Amino acid sequence: MDWKDSLSALKGTLPQGDAEPVVEEKVDEKVDSQNLIVSFEKKGRGGKTATIISGFTCDLETVHQIADVLKKKLATGGSYREEEILLQGDKRDAAVECLKKLGHKAKRGN
Repeated sequence: MDWKDSLSALKGTLPQGDAEPVVEEKVDEKVDSQNLIVSFEKKGRGGKTATIISGFTCDLETVHQIADVLKKKLATGGSYREEEILLQGDKRDAAVECLKKLGHKAKRGN
């Protein structure tokens, strides 16, 4: 008996399960909309570009959550420190749009 045949026989004995629900990523709803500045930096990074988001007035955990959502939505690397988020590459326009969808007031800096 082939392993594929064994698996198909086993499949018939298993109960039908519900599909996994799609979980929408949400940032803390209690946070008031913040005036954020999305700027571009190249200096001091060995020629590599970076998008800096500053102006956060919330706690560090919320900044971390926002950074995680942005990195996933924009498919880029990055980090957060104190009250700013650093994203790799020039992602200013996409970051502004994503932040607006999350309920924050964001504008391009430079």
